[in-house]
Amino acid sequence: MVNASQRGSLPGGAGVGFTIPHSRLPIPALMRIISFNANGLRSAASKGFFEWFATQDADVLCIQETKAQEHQLAGPEFLPAGYKAWFRDASTKKGYSGVAIYAKREPDEVRTALGWPEFDEEGRYIEARFGNLSVVSFYIPSGSSGELRQGYKFQVMEWLRPILSEWLASGRQYVLCGDWNIVRSALDIKNWKSNQKNSGCLPPERDWLNGLCADLLDEADASNGRGWVDSYRVLHPQGEDYTWWSNRGAARANNVGWRIDYQLVTPGLRDKVQACSIYREQRFSDHAPYIVDYAE
Repeated sequence: MVNASQRGSLPGGAGVGFTIPHSRLPIPALMRIISFNANGLRSAASKGFFEWFATQDADVLCIQETKAQEHQLAGPEFLPAGYKAWFRDASTKKGYSGVAIYAKREPDEVRTALGWPEFDEEGRYIEARFGNLSVVSFYIPSGSSGELRQGYKFQVMEWLRPILSEWLASGRQYVLCGDWNIVRSALDIKNWKSNQKNSGCLPPERDWLNGLCADLLDEADASNGRGWVDSYRVLHPQGEDYTWWSNRGAARANNVGWRIDYQLVTPGLRDKVQACSIYREQRFSDHAPYIVDYAE
């Protein structure tokens, strides 16, 4: 079992187009954050994810789709030396959804609810606060299973809009990590035309996500929920790299993918983005880890 001092407790209870670095770049005072949809953390662990993670010298790891209850992740194989972990499991059903944050430094506060029980109980949000910096692990619903879940996804999107706007205006710095289940443009998906009617590439979804992001504006604007900065696009404005590939056929081998995993940051962190990479050499999940180095 994991030593209680190691496991955190809640307060109160190779991509196309750029070179993938394998280690921290020789830039002083960096903060490395990794976002990864594990599609089952126990499965990813069995494929060597934590052995790889131990080589990355990351400060924070944001996981989506743990697909487990916290007690099922209590073994030392799920807790690398030097880290503590915090979880928000899905209470609606077991083996579903779930998010987590691993960190070297103990956060000042960990939050696991945004105020809508249906969303919170699916285990889709966890936030760690370090001084004036918040790191969030988000898992936005997929609508690919049918109209009911697509409708729920649209509800979540509209509900999040004022929350994200409030965060932008708060004066805090945010890094929103996660699987957003939406591409932004034709640069982010191999088969653009054939996916126009598929969840994740629907025009209203893209309009919503692009409406949040400042890189389509003349300048960052914190009004109306806009002004978030897509860290990947800061360094690769025309990059065509992907973070998810279907398990069907040879999608990954042929790089027929989608970029749906992001680290969106507040405008104050735009110039702090020093390097980013998508790690594809090993296959831990149908998603690839997305790594960003920030100047502190």
